[in-house]
Amino acid sequence: MLSAAAFAEGIFIKSAELLPADGGYTLEVRYDVDLSPTLEDALVRGLGLTFLAEFELVYPRWWTLNFWNKTLATRRAVHRLSYNALTRQYRLSSGGFHQTFDNVEAALAVLGRIRFNPAVLDQALEPGTVYIANVRLRLDTGKLPKPLQLDAIGSRDWNLSSDWYRWTFRP
Repeated sequence: MLSAAAFAEGIFIKSAELLPADGGYTLEVRYDVDLSPTLEDALVRGLGLTFLAEFELVYPRWWTLNFWNKTLATRRAVHRLSYNALTRQYRLSSGGFHQTFDNVEAALAVLGRIRFNPAVLDQALEPGTVYIANVRLRLDTGKLPKPLQLDAIGSRDWNLSSDWYRWTFRP
């Protein structure tokens, strides 16, 4: 039986883990990304959508009631999804890397695979200490044209974001 999230638009986390790598840890996250009909229509009409993937690793300080936790690592990645009406292809860009797709589902599947290598270096961590890792993926409404930013303030169609996903990590 499928969950209700499988039929709803939005960004839902499937998995997230920090894996050992040379000199540190690599973050691998999988999201299920579904655009609302409003966003899909805007994309096909030529509006590029900018997504922001965010990661942070925090050392919790319980003696300060977690108000002044120590952030050990933060990573951000910007991905831009656009549609070219002339070639009828979707384009996903990240930095200098571009990839084209024949349909939006394929582009969203690649957008939903986030990897930071390295996410955190070994020298920032102490073995046996418990840390809190946080990840999320969201549509960056600040990159929309100004008139649409106003629409995005009160509309669920324009506010596409996963919740912060948190888990404990012990190196």
